[in-house]
Amino acid sequence: MKKIVLTTVLLAGVLAQAGGFRVSLQGVKQLAMAHTSAHTEDASVTFFNPAGMSFIPAKLSVAAGGFGAQSSVTYQNLSTLESFDTNNPLGTPIYAAIAYKILDNVSVGFNFSTPFGSTVEWSSDWSGREIVQRLELKAFYFQPMVSFKLSPWASVGGSFIYAKGSVDWTKTATQLGGSLNIKDEKASGTGFGLGFYLKPTEKLDVSIAYRSPVDMKADAGVASFNVSPSLYPLVGLDANGQDKFKAVLPLVDEYTVGVTYKITPKWLVSGDFNYTGWSQYNKLTLDFENAAVGNQPNDPTVLVSPKNFHNTQTWRVGTQYQINDMFAARAGYYYDESPYADENFQAETPSFDSNVITAGLGINLMKGFGVDIAGGIALPKSREAKNSFTSFYGQAKAKAYYFGLGLSYNAF
Repeated sequence: MKKIVLTTVLLAGVLAQAGGFRVSLQGVKQLAMAHTSAHTEDASVTFFNPAGMSFIPAKLSVAAGGFGAQSSVTYQNLSTLESFDTNNPLGTPIYAAIAYKILDNVSVGFNFSTPFGSTVEWSSDWSGREIVQRLELKAFYFQPMVSFKLSPWASVGGSFIYAKGSVDWTKTATQLGGSLNIKDEKASGTGFGLGFYLKPTEKLDVSIAYRSPVDMKADAGVASFNVSPSLYPLVGLDANGQDKFKAVLPLVDEYTVGVTYKITPKWLVSGDFNYTGWSQYNKLTLDFENAAVGNQPNDPTVLVSPKNFHNTQTWRVGTQYQINDMFAARAGYYYDESPYADENFQAETPSFDSNVITAGLGINLMKGFGVDIAGGIALPKSREAKNSFTSFYGQAKAKAYYFGLGLSYNAF
């Protein structure tokens, strides 16, 4: 049988929440200030740095929130001038966190978040349908954690990460006269977080944190081929036109250094630097059980797709002004770097160098109970696609915006 090369991705996202498929939407208060991390007002700090729990001004703190993330991508073939747009649904990342001081110098907590994931959907007749028609990713992080206050101004903390995820990806398989769906709802992996939090003066906060990579392993994924049943034995499929596959996708690690300085009692400024280890995603391997749709000479059931991502930097700056006892105004800006060059453009993970502007408002409704709202708009730079492996060439443009609503309660 003629060897069939399938361009693949297991888990992917869409631009603009952050480079690659990272979603920087884990705190509404933080998003309003460019998603900066050195803030300990409530339990939302637990995602950014477990050591920050030691400085929350309450024995018990809870926080939760959700976002709407809307993005679209336009692709144009510069030779034919054909143009196609995505029809992505609204993404809805969420988070929840709790922190409790069991002793004056020991705090425990738990954080739930969705730091990776999104959905990209193209029309069924677009020119890149051999790469992707629709791809939906969900990744959930469950993080129990502990923090120890080493002194009145310093703490250390750590967390265990259990990740659960799913992928549902459909693409055209022209050489088979049909389509292929890759699906797995039981991918999982583990990792850890580690951080230090310093408050050397009442005016200065310093947050230093590391979150490890998590290898999401899909050991029993299902590949469903929507093709003529006469092809089942030729491809190596069962009577239902299906096969199993295995794959591993790295949810990459991240180093963060954040600083907040109170210029006046009412006005603070924050800055963050993120270094993200995207180079771990240099290829994706799909290992089918029987289907001979791979591209390896020694094993036609193994399909390897080069990704060639590189590590990225993100620079963030945000500010907050306490207008009065009830309202706080916030704003921010950050620059987000795409993790791949034009020669490695991935239509299933369209990513762009982006300038992002954020703003928001904090409202103290009663003692200890707050409501936060935030919004952001991404201004991605257009780029050329020159991927020879997928034969995908042209120009891509994008736009995206987000909004969020968060609640927090410092009980006592």
